[in-house]
Amino acid sequence: MATSVDRSATGARPGPDGPLPFVAMYHSVGDRSADPYRITVTPGRLDRQLAWLRRHGLRGVSVAELLAARARGAGRDLVGLTFDDGYADFVTEALPVLRRRGCGATLFVLAGRLGGDNAWDPLGPRKPLLTADGVRHAAAEGVEIGSHGLTHVDLTRADDAALRAEAAGSRAVLAELTGTPVDGFCYPYGTVDRRAVAAVRDAGYGYACAIDPGPLTGPFALPRAHIDERDHAVRLFLKYRLHGLRRRPAGRRR
Repeated sequence: MATSVDRSATGARPGPDGPLPFVAMYHSVGDRSADPYRITVTPGRLDRQLAWLRRHGLRGVSVAELLAARARGAGRDLVGLTFDDGYADFVTEALPVLRRRGCGATLFVLAGRLGGDNAWDPLGPRKPLLTADGVRHAAAEGVEIGSHGLTHVDLTRADDAALRAEAAGSRAVLAELTGTPVDGFCYPYGTVDRRAVAAVRDAGYGYACAIDPGPLTGPFALPRAHIDERDHAVRLFLKYRLHGLRRRPAGRRR
């Protein structure tokens, strides 16, 4: 089941005494015959990647569950699984694989594009996004629902009104849709600055995910590792082992 974040434990950035929690970033799961942005993995590849985690004593969970376990001093055997954009294939292709492997996940959806498609990708191909019913179905299956904003815009370029709408407005829409508080946010394109972090924190989220946030690394800018079809066992091993070394906050690299 989705787990709420202990907000009292998210006020400090991940500590230097232990590795940053590993969070994997997925997008679409399905046909990748046309995949110019390398955002799609096949169900078979996802299954093999999750099987690799299990063979190494690891289990994929939602980010909320991962952070809650870390706050208790546990969770070293957990990794976060995130799926960005809210593609319709999450329910039909990804969810059965997650269930088969005993894994949880966080699904970051675009509250202003429910039932639409990935119009922000100029090269396509067009992929349908989950409808409101699809999001509710994923939530009922225990998937944590997080916000990816309203419309998939670069928040570092948004004006103040748009930034508030993308952060606070999307959270309100999804909370009403699912009937539960929304703790997690994910910055579109992974782009983040201090102004975006402040807007997300002020909107009431408990954490936020980025990609490589550099000096902003912390509970409101968690780094993630992009996972795609090319990530076989060796690549997964390297991404997992090097994650903390490559993504320490500024001033903490050794």
